[in-house]
Amino acid sequence: MTSFDGVARRLGRVARGVTLAARTVVPVDTNPVPADWSHVTKVDPEDAKKLPLLYPLYLRHTSAVSVGGSADVTPRNTEETFELLGPASVPVFHEPSGPRHVTLRTREQADLLAIPEVLNGDSEALVGQLGEATEYVREEMVPDLLADRTPWLPDFAVEALADFATSWLLADAIFEAYVIQNPDSAAAREANVTETDLLTPRESKQRAMAAERHLGSELVYLEYSGTYGGDDAAETLATISEGLTWSRLWYGGGIDSRERATAMLDAGADAIVVGDAFHRVADEEAELCERAAEDLGPAASASAVREWVGENVAVADSHAAAYLATIPSVLHPERVAERYLTATVRTWLRLRELVEDGASVRASSTGQSENGLDLGRTLGDDASDELGSDDAELVRRCLLALVADRSDADGLSSLDDVPTDHFALSGSSL
Repeated sequence: MTSFDGVARRLGRVARGVTLAARTVVPVDTNPVPADWSHVTKVDPEDAKKLPLLYPLYLRHTSAVSVGGSADVTPRNTEETFELLGPASVPVFHEPSGPRHVTLRTREQADLLAIPEVLNGDSEALVGQLGEATEYVREEMVPDLLADRTPWLPDFAVEALADFATSWLLADAIFEAYVIQNPDSAAAREANVTETDLLTPRESKQRAMAAERHLGSELVYLEYSGTYGGDDAAETLATISEGLTWSRLWYGGGIDSRERATAMLDAGADAIVVGDAFHRVADEEAELCERAAEDLGPAASASAVREWVGENVAVADSHAAAYLATIPSVLHPERVAERYLTATVRTWLRLRELVEDGASVRASSTGQSENGLDLGRTLGDDASDELGSDDAELVRRCLLALVADRSDADGLSSLDDVPTDHFALSGSSL
């Protein structure tokens, strides 16, 4: 061993020691996952999972948005989902379920990349996909990037940079250690988790401790995936939290009320993850706006819409109120839900009026129609009446995207890459 090799090894040990001290000794939180995240909304790129029309309003209350799913996820719909979440006023991170879901576009748009590792699945779920992902990044993703941005580099430099960039991307990512406890879920099927693989609270704690100390997992995720874990999950969370010192502990599964959210947070979860409850808002508003369109004219006033919602919508039982109730910081979820549902109906009726007037079809890439109507300002002003100017600006882009879907080949070309088929209410149904 040369003296240079010896110095390099000593530097490597020092670096590992500094990292270990930062996680266990230094009184500074070095976990890149913010400690103040308590509520995460999971947005599934699957085409069947739709977004509410005014989705930025709902998402402004959550701590962060996670993009990922276990079924029917592709690079295309993943990129489209990130594009849609551009107006969101919260951090958006990527939880890919397959290596090729990570693209140059998603990597540029995601605040964090969270790589899943299933602690009670088969070896494919723990290291197999990571190996496939590493190969994909090293042999395809990074070389394509270098060829596009630095075509003048010699081959030996490309090889060296590709090695470094691959290692850097993995070092920059966070690792998310899953304990999957619902064998009937899509996540369990993907990871080959069966009834015999379910863990006791103590076994879950042991694997979580190994994930934190050996795998360096920034996140430990107790996953019930669509099913509420109840007392069993609460006991497991409490037991796992006793063994963790640095990793964040998250819970996901069946959170659709204030009581369930509070129970999991009180049991020891640093954050709860809500997915289905958010997507149900979109399904609900599609039916709501269809009824409103039958009862109200496109030019219905704000007061007429408020009165209609008050008489025809059981807000307390709505999916909008249920989702908002899962967010502890929303003190009056029913009141907020009523305001958002009213704004949704009024905005939808206004869009229909613009379409009937032909304004959307004649819209240009600047949002200015041939007859001088500024569509972006018109839609934003309508939303401002119900929501205030700041909230109205959040939804302006998604509304223009819907109008773009109705445009001819020359219309709103600057928004052509914004997909409208992810909305339960889409331009095609105007």
